[in-house]
Amino acid sequence: MTDGFAAAREAVDRLLSHRVLRRQSAAVSSESALRGARASAALDGSEVPLAELRAGEVHDPLALGALRVSAGLGGLIPVWDRAPLQAIARLHVLAAAGTIPDEQLGRPATAADTSRLTGLARLVAENRSTPGLLLAAVVHGELATVAPFGGLDGLVARGAARLTMITRGVDPKAVSVPEVGHLERAGDYRAALVAYSTGEESGVAHWLRHCATAVQLGAREGLAICEAVLRG
Repeated sequence: MTDGFAAAREAVDRLLSHRVLRRQSAAVSSESALRGARASAALDGSEVPLAELRAGEVHDPLALGALRVSAGLGGLIPVWDRAPLQAIARLHVLAAAGTIPDEQLGRPATAADTSRLTGLARLVAENRSTPGLLLAAVVHGELATVAPFGGLDGLVARGAARLTMITRGVDPKAVSVPEVGHLERAGDYRAALVAYSTGEESGVAHWLRHCATAVQLGAREGLAICEAVLRG
């Protein structure tokens, strides 16, 4: 597992050293956000072609929520480490606006869900020693399996995981696309989340291995974006 995360970090570091990022990192980041949104929506059953997303021809609520989450991550970077609960609530508002009543947006469904979220928020805000990739995997696993909002939690979980990678210095330019890695191994993604939800050591290990692989695949997708931008 340690080797898997080391390989994932090396893959992201190789991506970050690509020469196109010296001058055109914003273009790569923008395309990464778009591809990440498409993949995140697809993982929850909304298969919208990338060309339609790029053209703004989107009406599917799930895809629109995924786009809002991707677009909103930048504004949450200063908030994440300081006030994770606020950021998580905001991610749910972005994901679910227009699909559920306004009074339910950003509000955990039960007191037990609130308690789990509080524990997760404490881990994010108070723990500076956990490696960024490991923390991102835990954040993702907790939000996806606890599903505190009872709807659109997958979009929230994947957004929070990417936000963790950005703020913890794994991918500060937001140019990798880990959501594509999860989608490429969608069957294992779902199985690994089920395994993680058991809380058993082997299940958690399965999830962490999956996340390490997804990050490597996401870095590969980021390199493909860099090459496309370089070609113009």
